[in-house]
Amino acid sequence: MALPLLKYAPTTQNSRVEAYRVGSDEDPKAASMDKAMDREDQNFVIEAAYRQIFFHAFKVDRDRTLESQLRTGQITVRDFIRSLCLSDTFNRSFYNLNSNYKVARHLVEKLLGRTTHGKSEEIAWSAVLMTRGVRGMVDDILNGEEYMEAFGYDTVPYHRNRVVGSRDIGETPFNITSPRYDAYYRGILGFPQIVFTGTARSLPARAAQRRGGYPEDYMTWVRSLPAMRSSSAAASSAGIDYMAKVPYRSVGR
Repeated sequence: MALPLLKYAPTTQNSRVEAYRVGSDEDPKAASMDKAMDREDQNFVIEAAYRQIFFHAFKVDRDRTLESQLRTGQITVRDFIRSLCLSDTFNRSFYNLNSNYKVARHLVEKLLGRTTHGKSEEIAWSAVLMTRGVRGMVDDILNGEEYMEAFGYDTVPYHRNRVVGSRDIGETPFNITSPRYDAYYRGILGFPQIVFTGTARSLPARAAQRRGGYPEDYMTWVRSLPAMRSSSAAASSAGIDYMAKVPYRSVGR
């Protein structure tokens, strides 16, 4: 039996108010298929959809059939986004490697372009995942009023309200706050890894030549000085009982 979506409240009343700010270069750039005039614009929309769901799509992750259907108008951008969320790539590389809470938070961020309203919304969508799976949650989000008002049929979802007018620094991008793998799987897979793909530069032979001024070049000469030689003799007298050699006056004298 499928459970209905549990009720949850926004974490702040500000989420109910439309954003009011002056436009800047940091504002999100919407990619919409209804504004694509040529094949290059269509490729931009398709790449934006892949980046939004997969962050980066390798050649093996791309679906040429879906891309062709999107270009010819057989499916909408919303249908294309749904197919990416239900693809084997998403299930194999994200859904199977994370908890329901992480998947729910990820889908809300990627499809609605905002952070979840606290733990209560994560629990509500996790219940949908538990009873109806990824397909049920994706269908509920894409058919919901919030998604349709924000993006409609032909616009790729994006991070809304990236810039906050009352702060110098806006919201952190979702790919940083919600990485692809949890800490548990990052430890198993050995992430993060630093892969150097460049060419190592070797120092020329002249760099190994001594040009004077190095203190270690003078240690042999310093050890040969008389003061240094006498220090060893002084060190050998460390065991002498000096208190026994101090003269004293007896009481009878």
